[in-house]
Amino acid sequence: MHALLISTYEMGRQPFGLASPAAWLRAAGWAVTCVDVTRQPLKDEVVSAVDLIGFHLPMHTATRLAAPIIGKARRVNPSARICAYGLYAPLNGSWLRSLGVDDVLGGEFEEDLVAVAREVSAGPKDPPSVPTLRRPDPAESGVRPAALPRLQFLVPDRSGLLLLDRYATLQLGDGRRKVVGYTEASRGCRHMCRHCPIVPVYQGQFRVVQPDIVLADIDGQVRQGAQHITFGDPDFFNGPTHAVRIVEALHAAHPTLTYDVTIKVEHLLLHRDLLPRLRDTGCVFVTSAVESVDDSVLARLEKGHTRQDFVEAVGLCRQAGVTMVPTFVAFHPWLTLESYCDLLDTLETLDLIDHVAPIQLAIRLLVTEGSRLLELEEVRHLVGAFDPGTLTYRWTHADRRVEDLHRDVAALVGIRLTGDRRAVFGEISALAHERANLPLSATNPRPARDRATVPYLNEPWYC
Repeated sequence: MHALLISTYEMGRQPFGLASPAAWLRAAGWAVTCVDVTRQPLKDEVVSAVDLIGFHLPMHTATRLAAPIIGKARRVNPSARICAYGLYAPLNGSWLRSLGVDDVLGGEFEEDLVAVAREVSAGPKDPPSVPTLRRPDPAESGVRPAALPRLQFLVPDRSGLLLLDRYATLQLGDGRRKVVGYTEASRGCRHMCRHCPIVPVYQGQFRVVQPDIVLADIDGQVRQGAQHITFGDPDFFNGPTHAVRIVEALHAAHPTLTYDVTIKVEHLLLHRDLLPRLRDTGCVFVTSAVESVDDSVLARLEKGHTRQDFVEAVGLCRQAGVTMVPTFVAFHPWLTLESYCDLLDTLETLDLIDHVAPIQLAIRLLVTEGSRLLELEEVRHLVGAFDPGTLTYRWTHADRRVEDLHRDVAALVGIRLTGDRRAVFGEISALAHERANLPLSATNPRPARDRATVPYLNEPWYC
């Protein structure tokens, strides 16, 4: 039996979401072909030759890009069993089934995918009147899902994937770069931030990947040329003891290997004593979803931190010698022209311009199926019907000037995605302050940083 696993977008990385299930399916006796359509064509003869087709949908962009490819797969191979798996699959279960998907699998998908494969191996049966949803779909049922399984993971099997040097690299300045690998030490999140797509699927549940599996995956990528590892955990300090155990073992095995992680502001403060240990084991930057510098917005989103907490976390990271890379939801229903300027001025004051990818200054709040934002009456009154074209509940800002600013900032960023960050920031800031009729920040201009002091991955998109 033969399975085809397809990745439509994993933020410029070699697809972990193909490597992990490939290991499980091969262990079950299946042949597996992996195709990353961001880097290689999907040929009809490959689609037509398989029994099972799986689409990994880890994020919003990947899900939207999958629609025409799911349609193609169904047309080319009408008898194949088609599965969609990953974070955004259960959020969009009804829509995916309308495209021809048979099975919708959630965040802990490997075991369920093997179960589907065994059903396929057992031979054809009368098709069910309603395609299978392997785990409760919180976006549709409104019911808290049962406890997710605690899987005994297998080492991801990356054979058949394109080489790591075909993907995004770590940029260090002066033309220096590092080949980047990717792994996950945990899944899910203990926290319930209103806007986060992890929450409807995991509902505060958190699962660790066994350390020996993580370290074996890293070893394999180092043999393939990885010089830096991105940990894709939603929050690396959901389990700080687990996290530190892994990075200390990583550093002992590969002393020159560097890495980056994602950590909440709240956890940077709570576990500040661990920041030097991250630095000493090779962590070069920490991504943190700050989202806003407006305390009223942070309270609505239930982010668990304040503006002052963010400022303190920046100082702690700087003191520890670990670069902080903040991310934002810059445009949301509560934004004003003045508060957008305040965000820009804050970044300038904190000397963070070089730390923020320009796309972050154009990100718009997404209200997805199952979003806890819909618990807020003000949001329910604001949004329209669910739009299958965007896979969101669309909203329009009450102030037309904010909508116009978003349009113009997005257009500016769209043509300057890889441009000099300070130059793009300067253009955005000048535009925003002009629209708000406010003077530009009086912060003394700083010289352009040496890019080597602000490492970054050269994949410009984020979600």
